[in-house]
Amino acid sequence: MRAAIRAVAFDLDGTLVDSVADLMHASNALLAELGRPPVDLPSVRSFVGDGAAKLVERVLAATGGVPAPDEAARCVERFLEIYEADPSANSVLYPGVAETLEALAAAGLRLGVCTNKPMAATLRLLDDLGIAGRFAAVVGGDSYPTRKPSPEPVLGLLDRLGVRPEETVFVGDNEHDVAAARAAGVARVLVVPYGYTRVPLESLPHDGVLDRFADLTGRLSC
Repeated sequence: MRAAIRAVAFDLDGTLVDSVADLMHASNALLAELGRPPVDLPSVRSFVGDGAAKLVERVLAATGGVPAPDEAARCVERFLEIYEADPSANSVLYPGVAETLEALAAAGLRLGVCTNKPMAATLRLLDDLGIAGRFAAVVGGDSYPTRKPSPEPVLGLLDRLGVRPEETVFVGDNEHDVAAARAAGVARVLVVPYGYTRVPLESLPHDGVLDRFADLTGRLSC
C-alpha cells in the first residue's frame, strides 16, 4: 500500500520564482567592473541551475574566458555581494504559486524548498516575495557538501521536515531536480514546463508535467 503524501518539496528558481532577470543584472554588474561585455537574458537562463559558482563560471566563459582559480573565486564572491544586496528587484512568483502554497499549507502538508542557490539569497528572496512563512524547512546550495543532482540536500530537507521520501512529492523544473529527487527515493517527481531546464522534459524520468502550477493540488490526490 502506497504511503500517504505528507510533504511537498520544491525547487526555487524556474519552479516557484522567475529570477533570471536579477541574475542577469548581477552578472552584468560584475562584467562591467571587469570591463567585459554584458550577457543577455536567454544566455543567463541557460546558465542557471548549478549554483552561483557555476553560473559565474559560465558567464565568464561566455565573455572572454574563465580566469585563474583565485581570480575566479573573487569573481564569485563579488557576484554574490552584488546579487544578495537585492535578489528580488526584478524577480516574480510564477502564476498560481502563492495561492497554491496557501492551499497546500491549509491542507496540512509540510512544505520545503531545496535549491542550489546560496542560502542567504534564498531566504531573502522568499521573504521579499512574501512566501517564506509557507515553508517548514529550506536548504540552499551551501547547506550541505553536495548540491543537486546529489540526493544529499533533498534527504537533508526531508529530515528537517520530519517526513520520509515515500511520503513526499518533489516539484522542479530541470534535470538536476529530477535526478536528485529520484536518487532520494521520493514518491513522485513532477515538473513544470516553464523553467530553466537545458534538456527536453520528455527525456527525463519524471511522473508528470504540471501545465499550470495550480494543477499541483489536484495531482497530489491521484
